[in-house]
Amino acid sequence: MQAFLKGRSSVSTKPLSTKERGTATTAGSSGEGKRVRPIPWVEKYRPKRVDEVAFQDEVVAVLKKSLEGADLPNLLFYGPPGTGKTSTILAAARELFGPELLRQRVLELNASDERGIQVIREKVKNFAQLTVAGSRTDGKPCPPFKIIILDEADSMTSAAQAALRRTMEKESKTTRFCLICNYISRIIEPITSRCSKFRFKPLSDKIQQQRILDVAEKENVAITNEAVSYLVHVSEGDLRKAITLLQSATRLTGGKEITERIVTEISGVVPKEILDGLLLACQSGAFEKLEVATKNLINEGYAASQLINQLHDIIVERENLSDQQKSIIAEKLAEADKCLVDGSDEFLQLISVCAVVMEQLTQN
Repeated sequence: MQAFLKGRSSVSTKPLSTKERGTATTAGSSGEGKRVRPIPWVEKYRPKRVDEVAFQDEVVAVLKKSLEGADLPNLLFYGPPGTGKTSTILAAARELFGPELLRQRVLELNASDERGIQVIREKVKNFAQLTVAGSRTDGKPCPPFKIIILDEADSMTSAAQAALRRTMEKESKTTRFCLICNYISRIIEPITSRCSKFRFKPLSDKIQQQRILDVAEKENVAITNEAVSYLVHVSEGDLRKAITLLQSATRLTGGKEITERIVTEISGVVPKEILDGLLLACQSGAFEKLEVATKNLINEGYAASQLINQLHDIIVERENLSDQQKSIIAEKLAEADKCLVDGSDEFLQLISVCAVVMEQLTQN
């Protein structure tokens, strides 16, 4: 057995071939000339300072005053996704503590982490009880508290929120909390009363266009004005979504100019021609035509929820329908949307919606 192990561990004296020598050299030198890893544009262009946050003027003004005095209340940020809630608090924390102390002073928990009552009692409570020490290397004043960021706080259970309430009260000398959520109604009242609330608005079209053009310029991306406008329209005030779509479109085109058609393909929006075809099938009054048009839509892979959103906008703006007819169709769209969220069959819900639309259109 020992002889076998010796034989296995002995180093081969056979000289390396040219190919093997090349491989060995590459492996050895790979540590020296490491390539910079490509990162998503959303992270690359995330604001590093509070001043760089777009459109949220009230929040930025309050935070800048707080940063000057190196004091901060407990914060509650709420609003639609992609409007800068997480970016704002991370930028504020970076300005308060500097890059060296950031890891020691900030605890960030997301919805992907387990955040039941046990985690609040143990992990959050233990971090909140730690005393803070240390000063910044650049000589700037360092605040005597830590920050706990609870992202997507509206997905926490009521029991976990109740446990958090007491910790917020007890550890107020050494810890500040920042809760981030989409729906403030899902946060219990005792927590909302302990926080300064800030609503993040969906970004205006002008601001979004400006940011998209800035990113496109820095990344040397050619994009038409129509494509920029359509990108803003599709993202609905969500800058994160707009930048992600821009990056996807750039990868798809391979450096060529991005057009409106490419943005439509990337975003999964149902093209206008297909929607017009579906409405024509509804106007025909023939159920067979309607069934074929709906089946084609599903087979093309378009999402039923996306179609319902677009159909709603078209119905609201349509002039040859009375208010009563619009309300009947809108009610049906709401029912179908609820059923889709609950996991029902897409084809059945679409055919059901289209049947109601057909009934109202053929009345005219």
